[in-house]
Amino acid sequence: MSEGNLTARERIARRAAAELQNGQVVNLGIGLPALVPRYLGGLEIYLHSENGILGFGPADPDNLDPLLVNAGKQAIGLKPGAAVFDSASSFAMIRGGRIDVAILGALQVSVRGDLANWAVPGEAVLGVGGAMDLARGARRVIVTMTHQDRQGRCKIVDALELPPTALGVVDMIITELAVFRCGEPLELLELQPEVSYEELRARTDVPFRVAAGTSAGGRYTPAQ
Repeated sequence: MSEGNLTARERIARRAAAELQNGQVVNLGIGLPALVPRYLGGLEIYLHSENGILGFGPADPDNLDPLLVNAGKQAIGLKPGAAVFDSASSFAMIRGGRIDVAILGALQVSVRGDLANWAVPGEAVLGVGGAMDLARGARRVIVTMTHQDRQGRCKIVDALELPPTALGVVDMIITELAVFRCGEPLELLELQPEVSYEELRARTDVPFRVAAGTSAGGRYTPAQ
């Protein structure tokens, strides 16, 4: 599928899939991260879910099992060799550093990698789920999110304004505009195709520097 035929969320998910490697154990957050498996191609990864599953894949729409769901209550299927176990064992895997990559959605991320993805003041909260454990326990944390919220405010911030999930945990941010590496300063690694450097600057409320060799849709942006 060409880039122009993808929605912003699909472009983000496809770019996140490119960060994964064969044999990794990967946990996907609910929402946008759940789109990542569509773009794995022939990559063999082991999807992990907090409710106690390792090695799941898409559900068979003609043979749905109501007992087979991921942590987001979405129907799934078990791939050959999959394992099912209790949630205590699942969280032991997370807390024991057995998850190679966690791909999570976010409401805000600070330049230092602080993550807020579970609560908005004044709105009903069902619970943080496994986000705090995943953010702290995964070996690498990638955030996939739209660049701005519904009010047009940039979701990459200098300091969190929303309740934090975990501090200093996010390694990479992928939006429909760009790919960043968290740190002080925030570093631009890649411009998404058809996005100009000027547009990114205009829509990003925090300072960032451009890493040497940063790619921009096949072109290269000189270091700033």
